[in-house]
Amino acid sequence: MLNKMNKALLIVDVQEAFEDKKWGERNNLDAEENISKILKHWREKGWQVIYIQHMSDNPSSLFYPRNAGFAIKEIVKPLEDEIVISKKVNSSFIGTSLEEFLRSKEITTVVITGLTTPHCVSTTTRMSGNLGFSTYLISDATAAFGMMDHHGQFYSANIIHNITLATLHDEFATILTTEQLIEQMLEI
Repeated sequence: MLNKMNKALLIVDVQEAFEDKKWGERNNLDAEENISKILKHWREKGWQVIYIQHMSDNPSSLFYPRNAGFAIKEIVKPLEDEIVISKKVNSSFIGTSLEEFLRSKEITTVVITGLTTPHCVSTTTRMSGNLGFSTYLISDATAAFGMMDHHGQFYSANIIHNITLATLHDEFATILTTEQLIEQMLEI
C-alpha cells in the first residue's frame, strides 16, 4: 500500500530525443500515455511530481539543451510549479539534488516512470532502492529499444524491457502496471 503523503512520482527522461529514428525499434508505444494517466491522478491528489531531464554538454547530442530533443514531451509537460531536475548520467541521484529534495520533504516512497527501461530508469530504480526508498516501477509506463550485445546478438525491445524488469523486481522495486498503481491510489 502506498503511503498517503510521503511519496513522489518521478518522470525520467520523457524527452523528444527518444523520437529520433536512430534508436530503432521500441516496445510499449503507450508508455507516455500511461505516464500521462498516472500524472493526472497524481496531480488531482496534490502529490509531489518530479521531472528528470537528461542533459548533455555535447552540442551534437539530441539531449543538448539548445536542441529540440532536450524538450520534455508535451503529453507530460511539467506545470510551472513542478520540479525539473537535470542530470548528466544515467542515475537521477548522481550529481543532482534529488536525494536531498526527497529527504527534505520526508518522502519515503518513490514511483518511477520514464525512458528507457534498461538505462536511466533501471539505474534510478536501483539507486532508489539502495538508498532505502520504498520504490515502485511502473512496467507499462516505461519502454526500451532493441539492442545489440557484445557478440553482435540482437535482442528485441520486449526482451530487453522484460529482462530489465525481472532484474529489478522484488530486489530494488515493486513492479506494478499503471492500472495496479491507480487502483492502489484510489484505495488511499
